Amino acid sequence: MSSWRHVIIALFAGPVALTAQAPVAEHRVVALAIQGSAPKVDGSLDEIDWSRATPAMGFILREPVEGSPAPEDTEVRFLYTHDALYVGARMRSANPSSIRRLVGRRDGDIPSEQLIVSLDSRTDHRTAYTFAITPGGVRTDYFHPADFEDSRDFSYDPVWEAATALDATGWTAEMRIPFTQLRYNPGGNQVWGVNLERRVPDRNEESFWILVGRNETGWSSRMGHLDGLSDLPRSRRIELSPYVAGNARLGRTVTAADPFNSRYQAEARAGGDLKMGLGPNLTLDATFNPDFGQVEADPAEVNLTAFETFFDERRPFFLEGSDLLGGRGTFYSRRIGAAPPGSATGDYVESADNSTILGAAKVTGRLPSGLSIGALTALTARERVRTFDTLSNSFGSTLVAPLALYGIATARQEVGSNRSIIGASITTVERDVDPGSTLAGIVTRHAYTGLIDGRLRWAGGRYDMSAYLGYSHIAGDSAAILRQQLSSRRYFQRPDARHLRLDPSRTSLGGVTAGINHSKLAGSWRWDIDYSQESPGLELNDIGSLGSADDRELSSNIRYRNTTPGRLFHNWTLGLEQDASWNFDGDRTFLLGGLFGDATFRNFLNAAFDLGFYPRSLSDDQTRGGPLMQTPRAWQLGLEVSSRDGATTTWSLETTGRRDELKGWVLETDAGFGIRAGTRWEASVNARYNRSVPSRQFVTTAAGGGTETFGVRYLFARLERSEIVAQFRLSYAVTPDLTVEGYLEPFASSGRYSQFGELLRPSTFDLRRYGTGGTSIVADGDAAYTVTDGGNQFSFDNPDFDVRSLRSNLVVRWEWQPGSTLFLVWQQNRERNGFPRQDVGFDGLLDSFSIPGDHYLAIKASYWIPIH
Repeated sequence: MSSWRHVIIALFAGPVALTAQAPVAEHRVVALAIQGSAPKVDGSLDEIDWSRATPAMGFILREPVEGSPAPEDTEVRFLYTHDALYVGARMRSANPSSIRRLVGRRDGDIPSEQLIVSLDSRTDHRTAYTFAITPGGVRTDYFHPADFEDSRDFSYDPVWEAATALDATGWTAEMRIPFTQLRYNPGGNQVWGVNLERRVPDRNEESFWILVGRNETGWSSRMGHLDGLSDLPRSRRIELSPYVAGNARLGRTVTAADPFNSRYQAEARAGGDLKMGLGPNLTLDATFNPDFGQVEADPAEVNLTAFETFFDERRPFFLEGSDLLGGRGTFYSRRIGAAPPGSATGDYVESADNSTILGAAKVTGRLPSGLSIGALTALTARERVRTFDTLSNSFGSTLVAPLALYGIATARQEVGSNRSIIGASITTVERDVDPGSTLAGIVTRHAYTGLIDGRLRWAGGRYDMSAYLGYSHIAGDSAAILRQQLSSRRYFQRPDARHLRLDPSRTSLGGVTAGINHSKLAGSWRWDIDYSQESPGLELNDIGSLGSADDRELSSNIRYRNTTPGRLFHNWTLGLEQDASWNFDGDRTFLLGGLFGDATFRNFLNAAFDLGFYPRSLSDDQTRGGPLMQTPRAWQLGLEVSSRDGATTTWSLETTGRRDELKGWVLETDAGFGIRAGTRWEASVNARYNRSVPSRQFVTTAAGGGTETFGVRYLFARLERSEIVAQFRLSYAVTPDLTVEGYLEPFASSGRYSQFGELLRPSTFDLRRYGTGGTSIVADGDAAYTVTDGGNQFSFDNPDFDVRSLRSNLVVRWEWQPGSTLFLVWQQNRERNGFPRQDVGFDGLLDSFSIPGDHYLAIKASYWIPIH
């Protein structure tokens, strides 16, 4: 025991004894107060105040030769008035004619030179606001929710101005950043953190005012000082953004007898957003009858697993400030306004894709004490859908979603000079469900979670350790709780589980989640060690995201990163990894051992690989609630190559192959190509082709199984699956504030099942094949199969599928004045599912264009009203 204690002490406490990260030599730049007229934001820097301000200069390269002085001078000056911070910069160039003046949409990835200004206005040495501008006037902004340069939240969408100009010595830029768009401690003398960066992608150059090296960590904690700011305003920071919107639908597939599916449908609506400062440090955001009609649709998919797919949030209201809301899966904002949980029956049923969000509000911010606060509440409407019975020629209605209140509150306190954090959060969902109703047997009435989370950093952020402990509790009708016990997240009905008990009379369910992590984040040698667990009763999905419970997982990796350029590589990484999981019975459900690496060549092309071995394990979900089933051992190899970052023409190619001992295999290839044609056009295509033959694909269950399988037949088959999808994007920027963007996604997926059989005995992958051993199987056309086993006979549906889908949109976005935007949107959605005759290929994508579907036209205009 003492030897293990020594190992643990060496692992977690030993790094404290190492030499701490050397402090950054103080860099200081002074912002000059303007007493007269404010500069005109035109990029010219011809006002006298710019020449009076002392510049930040002396930039140092990180790429391509770390530590060398930047080959071309950059000078950045700061001015301020009572309401805004002004940034003026001159970027000198030995060859001004070579400067790329590309134009694209705001926050787009433009392969153009860029000046980046990052401000720690909260002076918390952990977060920062970043503003960037290109020679073509393209603005980019994002928020750093953590002390890492690459931790970026692009949902931060401030209202600010910038302009640029080219001359004989290079280019210049002016920015005006209103103080209302930043969070800071008003009054007195301010000393903000600041860092500056200049990127020149055609030369692969990155230079910084304060260098953060390739093997170093931290961002806000390593910034210099922006001094001279004094008596900044205590603004009320009130902003209103009302909107009006309308949309029309043109349906191409219309059934004359369906009263809910007319060829033309149209509607209009209105709503708005409110942003208001609550004191100097907190912000209230509220939305009323929100509209997200301009948000891009989710990608198409065919999900053959037992688990839900969690798509990224795209709605702006829920994105901004999301770093302060929840964690560890306790908050998944797409639960709010999701599709109704109930369904209706009838000859014809009105569709309801989403629950109506009546209103939502959130409060976020950070107090001078280092306490960060985030809270959100939302109310969704009671939803009814109409039904129509053709026999009686009558309408009806069915309640498919209850009135529901969602809430989450989070608090995080910074501790110590290394900005360690301890935090807590709670969530709640309350539904107005009538006892005995259909919905009472589907959804819970109450759902609560609580989480305590902490992160300890030391040695200047070089090492960190985190730990968390959470709890969930749901309550409702016994039928709703029974659904939770039977769900794919836990499968309490598993017949061979020793630690689970199915109780149909339960009216509540509770569970615990916990974890601990230790990482080394900087230096040549880096590592991660993670342990986490979710008890069988854990349930987060009323407002969070949980794939499965009843898991204990231990993963780790160690890697060596070489950042010293050599004869072949500019930098490279090589590492080892392992990942293993067990359920609470101690059955090992997953195991991976692997080798991985990546490299950037001297010409800045990129390459990566990963090699993994998966020994046999025992799956507790492959039989969908049945006994354990063995998974075969397998090997996997992945390779990837891509063009250098910042090129005007980019490409990438990635392929992954996998094969198991049962001769099942997977081959997937992803390819991408992008091009900037001229200064305003941008086009890209990303395609994926997957061909796989899983040897044990679950089909269904049937009665009449043997005693070894607890009287149930668990049916599996060999699946020949092929899938191809392509995403085409084309955009034209009239100006950075007026863009036209097109998106097109054809999708085709085909699956043919064969060699049907049933699990022979638990904890193996052996099948009893139908058509052998006294059994027979007969196809009933395309619809079903019938199996005869002695005197028993049963049927099951043909699981083959052949899916075609086409999703597209065309969006005109015009920010006609700062903060006010007009959207014109055309969308189309086509889809079909049939029975496959052959594997899909490129012709499958072409098929999707001929499928009948629906067209949608929408217009939305918002108007930004600042009230100071």
